[in-house]
Amino acid sequence: MKRNLSLLLMSLLFAGTTLAQEHNPGSVQPDTIQKSSENTFRKQRSSRTDHGPVGINISLWKNISTQRTDTVGSTCFNLGVFSSMNRLNGLGMNILGSVTGRNVNGMQMAGLSNMVGGSMRGMQIAGITNINGNNLIGVSVSGLVGITGNHAQGVIISGLANISGDYNRGASIGGLLNISGEGASGIHFAGLANISGRNFKGFSGAGLLSVVGEDLNGMQMSAFANITAGDMTGVQVSGLGNVVGGTAQGLQIGAANMAIRAQGLQIGLFNYYKEKLDGFQLGLVNANPQTKVQLMLFGGNATKLNVGTRFKNRLFYTILGGGTHYLDFGDKFSAALFYRAGLELPLYKQLFISGDLGYQHIETFKNKNYGIPARLYALQARVNLEYHLTDRFGLFLTGGYGGSRYYTQGKTYDKGIIVEGGATILKL
Repeated sequence: MKRNLSLLLMSLLFAGTTLAQEHNPGSVQPDTIQKSSENTFRKQRSSRTDHGPVGINISLWKNISTQRTDTVGSTCFNLGVFSSMNRLNGLGMNILGSVTGRNVNGMQMAGLSNMVGGSMRGMQIAGITNINGNNLIGVSVSGLVGITGNHAQGVIISGLANISGDYNRGASIGGLLNISGEGASGIHFAGLANISGRNFKGFSGAGLLSVVGEDLNGMQMSAFANITAGDMTGVQVSGLGNVVGGTAQGLQIGAANMAIRAQGLQIGLFNYYKEKLDGFQLGLVNANPQTKVQLMLFGGNATKLNVGTRFKNRLFYTILGGGTHYLDFGDKFSAALFYRAGLELPLYKQLFISGDLGYQHIETFKNKNYGIPARLYALQARVNLEYHLTDRFGLFLTGGYGGSRYYTQGKTYDKGIIVEGGATILKL
């Protein structure tokens, strides 16, 4: 068996050497011998393609191989430590890596890197990096970085980053980054960020950030922020913010949602559009350039001293604020934070009536040592009458009803009528 294997290896070495010598002027015999050997080779062993003769490359290093690098030859099988080839049409396997000057059609495997000057069609597997100077069509798997100079189409998986100079179409999975210089489409996952220089169509999921340079058609999802410079048609979901530089057509869900124009639904703590809204905003604060920000100072029997900020649109408004001494002044310090949302209508000239529903979180601090719950929540309803003395200043009276409840128990702590009064600064 060992003898047969030795003979097979010697035959491969001999065949590869013969193919390499055919195009190596420094190793040829006199003209008559060369012509005779060429004729014999054509008759007995040679197979030619449009790219020249096909050979076998058994390589220790760049020029320590059975098939030296030339300008016309192709390799059908490559096995070595580190190899350099003109073209590969078949299978290449190297302990360290390989460099192919032109195109690859087939499969490459290397412990460190595969580098292709032209296009790659097939499969690449490398421990560190796969680099293709032109296009990639197929599957590329690398431990750290996958780089394609122009278009990438297929499945690309890298432990660190995938970079495409132009378009990236297909599935792209990067441990940290997926970057496309032009557009991208398909399914992209990255631990840190997905970045597309122009349009993106498909699904983009990132651990931190997703950026589209022009238009998005599909879905963006990230833990921190989604940014689309042009129009968005689809869905954006983020932990912190969604930003659309054009028209957001579809759904935005995040702590903050912003768009020049919105067509659809914005859901978040803060929602903003600059020019036009054809849809609905659901959030603690809904704002646009016409939103009036007004300061409210008031007192009452719920929390004794209060300050709030009212974000008022044409009819609807929301209020964020806080108050002190939910308990009596004689008790130790207690405080509350509140949120209210409501509707205001004019009654007569500078007289307005409004109604709102509110939620209040209450902290009793050291009062918990005296048998009072450490924290409570309250649900409240109010009706307000407000009179604008000037364009900048107004007064209001409030009547309502509310009840505070335990967070941990399904029962009421306190309930009763709410009476409040105060002033509004209409223009800050």
